[in-house]
Amino acid sequence: MYKGIVLGIVFLFIGMSFTSISGNQIDNDNVMESGKNILKPRCRIGINIREHVKFDMGNLGKGCDGYILFTPWFSTKSYLLNDWKIVHTWKSQYIPGLSVYLLENGNLLRSDYAPHPGIVWGSGDTGRVEMFNWDGTQLWNFVYANDTVCLHHDIEPLPNGNVLMISWEVKTKEEAIEAGCKPSNIPEDTIWVDHIIEVKPTGPESGDIVWKWHVWDHLIQDHDPLKENYGVVADHPELIDINFMSQGSDKDWNHINAIDYNQEFDQILLTSAGQSEIWVIDHSTTNEEAAGHTGGNSGKGGDLLYRWGNPQSYHAGDTEDRRFYFHHDARWIEPGYPGEGHITVFHNGYWRPGEDYSEVFELKPPVDSYGNYYLEPGSAFGPEEPFWIYSADNPSDFFAVGQSGAERLPNGNTLICHGPGGFFFEVTPDNKIVWFYSFLFGSVFKINFYPPDYPGIKSIITPGNKYFNSPILNFLQSRPNLLPLLQKIIQQQDFGL
Repeated sequence: MYKGIVLGIVFLFIGMSFTSISGNQIDNDNVMESGKNILKPRCRIGINIREHVKFDMGNLGKGCDGYILFTPWFSTKSYLLNDWKIVHTWKSQYIPGLSVYLLENGNLLRSDYAPHPGIVWGSGDTGRVEMFNWDGTQLWNFVYANDTVCLHHDIEPLPNGNVLMISWEVKTKEEAIEAGCKPSNIPEDTIWVDHIIEVKPTGPESGDIVWKWHVWDHLIQDHDPLKENYGVVADHPELIDINFMSQGSDKDWNHINAIDYNQEFDQILLTSAGQSEIWVIDHSTTNEEAAGHTGGNSGKGGDLLYRWGNPQSYHAGDTEDRRFYFHHDARWIEPGYPGEGHITVFHNGYWRPGEDYSEVFELKPPVDSYGNYYLEPGSAFGPEEPFWIYSADNPSDFFAVGQSGAERLPNGNTLICHGPGGFFFEVTPDNKIVWFYSFLFGSVFKINFYPPDYPGIKSIITPGNKYFNSPILNFLQSRPNLLPLLQKIIQQQDFGL
């Protein structure tokens, strides 16, 4: 019945849609009103639509020459998008744990929720990683969740077939105090500290942890001189001050929400929202070296090689020098892409002084051809300013309170995901929006782009393949001016998707 109602409304307004879309600008107030209905509170999506997005059907869909992979929150399905069409889906029996990746052999890797004791529960908890083949058969189901550890947020497939995963580990109040933590910084008698594991799949439901790195092994503090890690924080930018919390005490201390890998340098990039920084660490170490301060390609063991975003965290700046106020999805720009070796970050801008608004930063880190990062003694890591910034002409028109991401495309443009709203759009280096897509059925943590010649695409998708296609969904996605009329109905229906 509802499908018929939706189709009726669509055909009733189809003439109006083409009149208002083709060759004309969408009324920004209408888009904003639809945003109010769809998005969670405090999430705005004006994003330059009034000036830069005309939605004429001759231009839309031509920006991204490739495929976009995403998993909506609280959906058991992952979608592959191309040319305004959902061309393939995978279905799990579990709700998602935020991240999803397409491997070079065409398999799908996604994080999912695994039930676990409430002692480790928070925003972004997952606990499970699954792998599916192209036809949807589950190949791997790995669980890392119990009363002391739990996977959360992001994962990262490695060239060797292993998977990097982010996890919490619980530390008691007594353990934290022994490490020099101030008692006032320990809410609810525990803190959750992040660690990274590299897992080698060994069977349908098993995997070996072949490498690991713990924040806990690289601490410093200037609170308790009787503890072994006591020192001058400003003299050790390679270490993490256990008493620095950018938003006050929180048991989810680091809140690392993204992980990326640089094969050239064998390094890992981490997005630490808890410290309002991005971190780079050495992956070439042994487990023993990763727990110490020497060894690996860098000679620095598991200490931080680079950090940026909030020099207050290592006493090299003040509040005026802070650049991140909640951020997601730091990733290196791929080799061969414009800006290769730079880092893109989605800066949500939540908690920033003044009005909330979001940006995308492109950073040019001070790194040489060997993967060594330069730091002027007594100062903060560079750069002083981002290499490039995307924001709305009226900054407050673009704000995503959480989630979200961005990545550089082969053509030099940048693909941006407004996570809470499920909006994806492509911008040029001069901040012109050339492509826009809205997914109506849920928010999206992050998206991943794959060019047509990506091995996992090229070897699977051929002219003979039958694409999944939903005429209703594809029609509605491209016409945001219909959203206020259809949203209430859409929220009540699954449409078999």
